[in-house]
Amino acid sequence: MIGPLWITISMAVTVTALGLLYSQLFNQELSVHLPYLAVGFIIWGFIGNSINDGAEVFISNEGLIKQLPSPVSIHVLRLLWRQVLFFAHNLVVYFVLIAIFPKPVGLGVLLAIPAFAVLAINGGWVMIVVGIISTRFRDIPPVTQSIVQLMFFMTPIVWNYDQFRASSNPAIAERAKLAEINPFMHFLEIIRRPMLGDPIVWRHWIVVGVITVVGWAAALLILRNFRARVSYWV
Repeated sequence: MIGPLWITISMAVTVTALGLLYSQLFNQELSVHLPYLAVGFIIWGFIGNSINDGAEVFISNEGLIKQLPSPVSIHVLRLLWRQVLFFAHNLVVYFVLIAIFPKPVGLGVLLAIPAFAVLAINGGWVMIVVGIISTRFRDIPPVTQSIVQLMFFMTPIVWNYDQFRASSNPAIAERAKLAEINPFMHFLEIIRRPMLGDPIVWRHWIVVGVITVVGWAAALLILRNFRARVSYWV
């Protein structure tokens, strides 16, 4: 009877449990850390699922690819739309937390809309690249799952990047800057900052812009050279 709201409930339970735990571990107020963690989890859900499901986007549609003469990009668009719907379901948790812990976000929150559009655009090229490579080499999907799991802990989702960077210990503050080497962090920040009403840091947008251009250039090159072989590889 609950139907797709189980997606939202699952996210809410996970966020609440981890928020209660890590807010105590990092000595932060629950009203600050819980929304921070929730938004990070919601965005990471889109990123992680896009990579993991993208690795099998053509493999799982083997029957359709063999029987229907349609562009392989159709399967990418279907998967991308599904991830957008999952994101929309999980976004309910964000609105509930904002209602419980009210915080002035201002009109800057609207910047999260184009930021998510940029994230979705990047999800498209990731699915194409990883999907085609995984179709040719079937060992890739388990590798991507391991990498995504590892990057989850290396990305500031359950831990607060700004908190460590502002540490009174110079060694910790310097090490915190290494987090910016992680490209996933920049995608998180362009969406999370406006959603939480934090100041916009434009260097994150610059990094994301560069990744978008390079990523789509690689995806179009791979798509042009190998899309005709996908039906044989599956």
